[in-house]
Amino acid sequence: MTDSSAATVAGWTAPGWEGVRDVFEANFAKGLEVGAGFSCYHRGAKTVDLWGGVADVETGSPWEEDTLMLVFSTTKGATAICANRLAQQGLLDPDAPVAEYWPAFGRNGKDEITVAHILSHQAGLAWVDGSMTAEEALSWEPVIEALENQHPAWEPGTRHGYHATTYGWLVGEVIRRVAGTSVGTYFAEQVAGPLDLDFWIGLPESQESRVGRLISFIPPSVSMDTLAAEAAGEPDPVIEMFKAFLGPETPLGKALFAPGFALADADIWNSRAMRAAEVPAANGVTDARSIARMYAACVGEVDGVRLLTPSQVTEATRQRTEGPNFVLLDMDVQFGLGFMVHSSMMPIGSPQSFGHFGAGGSVGWADPDAELAFGYVMNRMDIGLAGDNRSLDLMNACYAAAR
Repeated sequence: MTDSSAATVAGWTAPGWEGVRDVFEANFAKGLEVGAGFSCYHRGAKTVDLWGGVADVETGSPWEEDTLMLVFSTTKGATAICANRLAQQGLLDPDAPVAEYWPAFGRNGKDEITVAHILSHQAGLAWVDGSMTAEEALSWEPVIEALENQHPAWEPGTRHGYHATTYGWLVGEVIRRVAGTSVGTYFAEQVAGPLDLDFWIGLPESQESRVGRLISFIPPSVSMDTLAAEAAGEPDPVIEMFKAFLGPETPLGKALFAPGFALADADIWNSRAMRAAEVPAANGVTDARSIARMYAACVGEVDGVRLLTPSQVTEATRQRTEGPNFVLLDMDVQFGLGFMVHSSMMPIGSPQSFGHFGAGGSVGWADPDAELAFGYVMNRMDIGLAGDNRSLDLMNACYAAAR
């Protein structure tokens, strides 16, 4: 493993924001990072843009200014922005049944599931039964057909459980039906293009050389085979721990690796096939400054571009769920229309703050009251599903600088 304490940190901070750089450097000095980037916007202007460390531990290549990373569920925030833009244009009604836009979806007890239900993880479709190959899972239509035929795992609207991967196909197919184009294309034309973001849902091959390599928090000894197998002899405590949370019969395991554990192989997330596909819940490829710029344009104007109106932000961030999350180990993780919102697990900034974390630690977040927006990406994944102290310390340093 590369010595992260000796990592080179580059970039800049606006006057008065130097404390953020101190925290960013400290994360490396403590051995918490291998490679990472962080950016912040305040009142529509960039105030922090930092990067450093190693992008790929196999080649030793440094993290450059233009390094990109796959950001897992931080992608959900980008997909939510697309859906909310269609809502503010009057093209998508969150309270309408999904089947109004996607008729075949209404099969098998799903005719009353609303768009708001799928955006807020209340649809009961956190996984699909059966199995399919990774190739099928990455080709869109097989998953759409499986979701059309799926019975909800709980009565829609009665509880919420994190739709870790299915969220992207559910919301993405509604976007496709309404906008007439795939979510990746819609995002490129309506969000990334106007803001000049380096952010793709479906990465062009021309950008492939810029992508860093993810470092999984799951030990190599832990695979779906070992999680499914009965222990022979003395149980391995590490495997038993992961089995309890991520085994093939657990809600979290089924949700994280849907459809049918086709995406359970850790290597696939570092593959060209994954980055080239459109998996709008999990395979966005971007950098920290693009995430921060995108969220800044949700809560204010950035170089003449505003993505969401104030009224749509209010509607999008109104809490639609309550109580423990059935899939996320009963955590207090609450949702609006596609965004995570302020809760005891997300105690960031004002009660109006919102955004989305990605598995391993990446995050995009905005606070309309403080007029702040953040983006954080990294390659060393931590075990948390809702961020960790690396990004929280960085965001707190930005709040201190903004006062």
